Amino acid sequence: MPRKLPPLPFHDPVSLRSAARAAIVMPAVFAIADKVIAKPQLATFAAFGSFAILVFAEFGGPMRSRLVAYVALAAAGAANIVLGTLCSRSAWLAAGAMAVLGFAILFSGVINGYFAAGSTAAMLTFILAVTIPAPFSAVTQRLEGWALAAAAGICAQLLLWPQRPQPSLARDAGRATLALADLADAELARDPQQVADRTHSAGVAVRALRRRFLATPHRPAGPTGPQAALGGLVDELEWVLSVLAPPAEPPGLEVCPEENGRAVAAAVTALRAAAARLDGDDAQPDFERLAATRRDLAKAVARRLPDLPPVPDDRMLLHTLTPAFRIRGLSYAAQEVARRALVVSGGQLPADEDEHPGPWAAVTRPVRSTLQATELLTAEHVSARSIWFRNSVRGAVGLAVAVYIAQRSGLQHAFWVVLGTLSVLRSNVLGTGWSILSALAGTAVGIVVGAAIVIGIGTHEAVLWAVLPPAVLLASYAPRAISFAAGQAGFTVVLFILFNLIQPSGWRVGLVRIEDVAIGFAISLGVGLLFWPRGAAALLREHLADAYARNADYVAAAERELVDGGDTAVSAGAAQAAAAASHRLDDAFRQYLTERSPQAVMRDSVTSLVAGAGRVRRTAQSLASLAAMADGSPRLEPCGGNLDAEVNALRAWYVTLGDALAHATAVPPPHTRDGEGRRRLLECVHAAVTSGDRTKVRPALDLLWASQHLDVLWALEQHLGRHAAEAIRPR
Repeated sequence: MPRKLPPLPFHDPVSLRSAARAAIVMPAVFAIADKVIAKPQLATFAAFGSFAILVFAEFGGPMRSRLVAYVALAAAGAANIVLGTLCSRSAWLAAGAMAVLGFAILFSGVINGYFAAGSTAAMLTFILAVTIPAPFSAVTQRLEGWALAAAAGICAQLLLWPQRPQPSLARDAGRATLALADLADAELARDPQQVADRTHSAGVAVRALRRRFLATPHRPAGPTGPQAALGGLVDELEWVLSVLAPPAEPPGLEVCPEENGRAVAAAVTALRAAAARLDGDDAQPDFERLAATRRDLAKAVARRLPDLPPVPDDRMLLHTLTPAFRIRGLSYAAQEVARRALVVSGGQLPADEDEHPGPWAAVTRPVRSTLQATELLTAEHVSARSIWFRNSVRGAVGLAVAVYIAQRSGLQHAFWVVLGTLSVLRSNVLGTGWSILSALAGTAVGIVVGAAIVIGIGTHEAVLWAVLPPAVLLASYAPRAISFAAGQAGFTVVLFILFNLIQPSGWRVGLVRIEDVAIGFAISLGVGLLFWPRGAAALLREHLADAYARNADYVAAAERELVDGGDTAVSAGAAQAAAAASHRLDDAFRQYLTERSPQAVMRDSVTSLVAGAGRVRRTAQSLASLAAMADGSPRLEPCGGNLDAEVNALRAWYVTLGDALAHATAVPPPHTRDGEGRRRLLECVHAAVTSGDRTKVRPALDLLWASQHLDVLWALEQHLGRHAAEAIRPR
């Protein structure tokens, strides 16, 4: 039997369909504009406008969302053409407008993934208009060409080989949620082998979801409810997995086994309903059951805690409460997963039946205020520490310089100077340098091939028209399915053909192309050196340090609020600062993962450190939820004060860890625990529980659970220290 050959490494049906769509529609639009309407300005904008919509801006999602995105892009493109034409006859005005508009378009990507996905196409319309000087009277032809391109491109994107629903991030999250529900079910059944098998399966599903989430070029997070909910769902599922992971020690004495079982069963049901919602079903999570079983569990523990037999030491007391602690955490995590699943799937959240809102409630309310949320998200990134801000400034300055040089130098096709700059602006100078080599190599190949085609064809216009569709097919398919250099080669061939159809000049077009893009590449490299000489890895370490420090501050503020009521404004401010630092870290980590330079190594350790920062923040949120439950209740301040030394030691360790990452210094060993303070805490709590005053039992239980949260952070130190040492090890 003959051996079957493996598929080609660059085989990509989705990219091939998209490229075929562009190869059919773009030449047809250009032919109508050039031969039927016969207006040069209109033909130019129709050709490049259709290429922008068909190749540079392919939006995903439901049909309605895609239509809205394409129509918005068409409107933005029209405005850009008007502004670009108005500024096209003054180099200074053109450069200034390019700087402002370029920053606005690039930075808007932080608000919405669609904005980010359409940024190149939107800027292309302005670049084309501003680098081809013309009187303002030419704007009518230009808008007509863009309108023709937009109408044809949008219809083609939505109707010609319409995008099939791909396995979405939400469906991947549904599969991971279902795997976690199966694991919780196995723990409820107390089958060790089944627990081990399902722990492995759930871990694989959650890690696969995380990889896909990080591989998404534009993270699904923004000011709108569904985007924010989906953006945090990945972290929430990782938290569920950490809660369900079998403990290192055998579980202690179950204080209330029946209530434990009912709470786990309610969590399993909620997780299964959430998985169904994420998979497209209309299941409704039972929030009331979750809240009721959680309240019953807390009441049962508080009721039976005074009647427990004496335990030999503090370790045994906390060990006895571990099962209830884990199940309570599972219940809250299941509730937040279910909330997010409802919002992601377009469902309506019911009135909160619980005694307090969950830590994610602020982002899962149906409609708060999109404008306020947008302002908050923007404020988080208006900082030199933000990847989005730096990239936006670099891109805006680079494009402005390119526009000015292109206008002042009098190059024949100045448009390609700016396009060359746009095409190779990358994360850092090393990445930009690699892009330059790839682009120059691809352009050289394209010049050779294009020149050979033009020389062979000569002045036979009909043959040039026949070659145009295959050239567009290659230029559209190659960048995504083969390589960046191959895309540059294909694009250069298209340029040869287009310019020889618009203004025949033979192989000399190639010389113009190589001259113009080389200038653009030099600008891109210079801007990279000026604005980001260190690269993504160094900035990622800075953001890790900031995230650990802000999250540790949040832990300390939440502990103070729990112990003595604290200042809720301080706790809220710490929570907001931690959220902003986490968002910036997420963006920096994505940039790091797409880094082209050889510095992007030891990704497993870096991934663990990023996840560790999330664990610290999630612990702070859990402490804050305990403080919210205690609002208005009696406080055991003398008992809670014994947590202060441990919290301060934890905060100092995590801040030092961040400093070690940022400056590549020695990683601190796990801190020495405050055993004396722990002993005093348990003695004080025991005295409160056995005093006969039932009003003191619940705050005593909250302090014990808070102590267990701190235990989690202490146990995490050795794990994170090992990965930090590996991440900063010289190579």
